[in-house]
Order: sequence, then C-alpha cells, then structure tokens
Amino acid sequence: MTAYRITGDLAAPTEPHSHQPPLDDGADDWIARGLVEGDEHCLDAAYQRWGRLVHTLAARAMGDPREAEDVTQQVFVAAWRGRATFSPERGTLPAWLTGITRRKIADALTARTRRTELAAALGASLEHEGRAVEEPERVLDRIVVTEELARLPRVQRDVLELAYFADLTQVQIADRTGMPLGTVKSHARRGLQRMRHNLALAAATG
Repeated sequence: MTAYRITGDLAAPTEPHSHQPPLDDGADDWIARGLVEGDEHCLDAAYQRWGRLVHTLAARAMGDPREAEDVTQQVFVAAWRGRATFSPERGTLPAWLTGITRRKIADALTARTRRTELAAALGASLEHEGRAVEEPERVLDRIVVTEELARLPRVQRDVLELAYFADLTQVQIADRTGMPLGTVKSHARRGLQRMRHNLALAAATG
C-alpha cells in the first residue's frame, strides 16, 4: 500500500529528505521527521512499519476485518493530515499512531452502535405501524429507503448515515473519518444521486 493509496488525493509528491531510511535504530526517528516535514515516502514507510500493528488493534476491537481495514485507512489519513501536531518530546511515533487508532476505533464503534439502534428503532416502528395498519405507504417507503441505503458503496452509506442518523455536519464527518471535506461532499452527493435514481427506476418499473 503506497502513500498515494493511503491519502487518496494528496498533492504531488514532495522530495524526500533522504533517499533511504537508515537500517538501524534511527529508522523510527527518520520516519517521524520526514512525516512531520510532509514527506510522503515517510508516510508510506510508517504504514509499512506500523500498519500491521494498527490493523491488529482495530481487528481485535471491531471483530470485523473489513471494518478494521477502514479504521487502518482512517488512522494513516488522520496521521498525514495532523502530522504537524506530532511532537517527539511527548512520545514516539508508534505511540502517537496508537492514540489515533484508539480514537478512530471509538468513532467506528459509536457509528456501529448508532446503526444498530437505528435498525432496532426502525424495526419497532414498523412493527407498531403494522399492528395499527396505519399509513402502509409510509411503512413501504421506509423499507425501500433502508434497502437502497444498504445497497450503496460502504463509504457513501457511511457518510449519509453520519449525516442523517448521527446528525453530523459534513465538516464533522470529515473530521471523524479523516476524509477531506471535498471528498465527503462528493460521496454524499453521489450517494443521494444513486438512491434517487434507483428509487425513480423502481417507481417507473413498479
């Protein structure tokens, strides 16, 4: 996994502050200095060196390999975006990455809980409305929208769920996920367009 895959929309690569990392105990310092200076080669080196650690921590907490991969991605994106806040005097780079990992795991678990609560609330609402036999169109609309949301690509679904179910602004979503604000807006727009298209198609063929 290269630095470009980690960051997604980074600017053109900067010149590394040295061609190769040292082969001794100074490697960690080399990576840390380069990362703070904005050297994408050092971001890649950090991922190669500590990516497995981050993924292991996330997998243990999440219990889902795919969610662990998402958390790992978010950790290194957040590390790149917040590299100026790293201070060697406060601790080592792996310790700093571990701290970011814990925060991203907490965010992911919170989002998962909200999705579970939403599903439970929706189920209870549907059950109640089903017994009352009131407004069957509303029940059907909720089922259709929920199904269409579940069909979206994961990142689009997550953005829309955070926006509408967690009541977060796009700026807050960008901060929580580590995605650039423009990327969050793009995913939200594309997700809504896809849902509207599918719902319109279903209505036309229904």
